[in-house]
Amino acid sequence: MIMEKLTYESTRGGESGLTASQAVLKGLAEDGGLYMPNRIPGLDISLEQLAKMSYQEAAYEVMKLFLTDYTEEELKSCIASAYDSKFDQPEIVGMRKASGAHYLELFHGSTIAFKDMALSILPYLMTTAAKKNHVENEIVILTATSGDTGKAAMAGFADVPGTRIIVFYPKGGVSRVQELQMVTQKGDNTAVVAIHGNFDDAQTGVKQIFGDQEFGKRLAARKFQLSSANSINIGRLVPQVVYYVYAYAQLVHKGEIKPGEEINVTVPTGNFGNILAAYFAKQMGLPIKTLICASNDNKVLFDFFQTGVYDKRREFVLTTSPSMDILISSNLERLIYLSADSDPQANKRLMEELKAEGRYQVTEKMRQKMSDFWGGYATEQENAAEIKRLFDATGYMIDTHTGVASAVYQKYVAETKDKTPTVIVSTASPYKFSHSVMEAVFGSQGDKEEFQIIDDLCRATGVVVPPAVEEIRNARIRHKRECDVDAMEKSVAEILGLPEI
Repeated sequence: MIMEKLTYESTRGGESGLTASQAVLKGLAEDGGLYMPNRIPGLDISLEQLAKMSYQEAAYEVMKLFLTDYTEEELKSCIASAYDSKFDQPEIVGMRKASGAHYLELFHGSTIAFKDMALSILPYLMTTAAKKNHVENEIVILTATSGDTGKAAMAGFADVPGTRIIVFYPKGGVSRVQELQMVTQKGDNTAVVAIHGNFDDAQTGVKQIFGDQEFGKRLAARKFQLSSANSINIGRLVPQVVYYVYAYAQLVHKGEIKPGEEINVTVPTGNFGNILAAYFAKQMGLPIKTLICASNDNKVLFDFFQTGVYDKRREFVLTTSPSMDILISSNLERLIYLSADSDPQANKRLMEELKAEGRYQVTEKMRQKMSDFWGGYATEQENAAEIKRLFDATGYMIDTHTGVASAVYQKYVAETKDKTPTVIVSTASPYKFSHSVMEAVFGSQGDKEEFQIIDDLCRATGVVVPPAVEEIRNARIRHKRECDVDAMEKSVAEILGLPEI
């Protein structure tokens, strides 16, 4: 039987009928919507077969179902190029059982954060898409980051022919290691800009640049075209589905569960892309029971799942889990679209309400469609206490984002008494947030400098300092540009050498 090729459409109705490669290339739809497949395909291979596969083989089985205009040769080449020695273990991801849960370690890539899982392959998917669509313009990757996406995207696109990458991050809103990873990034085609604002400001600014048609014409006149490496790009989301499928297959392989047995998944969530990928995996047939959505003190998603009201009009809190310090969860739009039976007009109305009023409310029927999700949140104190509890009990050190997920999982079990086998997504190495994790376990670190704390962390855990951290210890600062939020477009123009108007 020949599979019908998927096409992609905007969640706001302005575009439809795009191929996967066209959606990957464009990143964001022209009407401001996000690209979605016209259907979520089902897995066409058994869980028993998947249990015998390598990460690369499982990646092909999942991604071929979404990226239907990539040939088998093209897709396997992209996968082989992405998931190689850049990762510090051949399995690509780690699975660690601790305190009754399975921690899925997604930080074994070159920048020690889960963003490597998708951003290692996106440059290959994008350059392949450019060839397939006879693109002659230089592709400018425009990205906002709350800490991890920026470094992982730059590492992926550094010196890739035919591309440039510009990253905006909130000054003072990322960890010191995250900032050093970005501002020391090599590559003649890379640029980093610290904005005087928070992540939501950066993300909104990037979306506005995408939506500025006059600026688009200026870019086109100089043979540039924009794309995105944020999780709004479907080329980011699809690779993230893979590790949920692989995690389940590994639990079967290790005899922890039987094929077909349900699991829960707990995901620390800010922009909603990571947990949305788990939802896609469930829709494809993976036996996931509950998707536990873990928030920090910026608990806009927790409140949404409790009430059906999404309200961004609240204080923005800087926490020790900065990649989750987000009040506008862009990828939630894809779930809203699906829960509205893929009605782009219904989704568009809600997104317009969010822009105009800062809030929207979904219908009871839509809430029922989201009943797979359970929302929880952890305060700063609860996060720190959970990191300490797990370390004291097992010797296993987790980062501050995984701490949120682990703390919320403990609350979920206490409230529901559900003992279903659970995967907790561990999104970053503790070395990325060494100051916060050492403070959580051992108390105040006083005025110790960052790399002294990192060495202390190494001694405490016995885990070798990752190359991603060692390489920034004495690296030269290469990127010093800063700007106000309203000058982001001007910064892009200056970086690309566009003539002033």
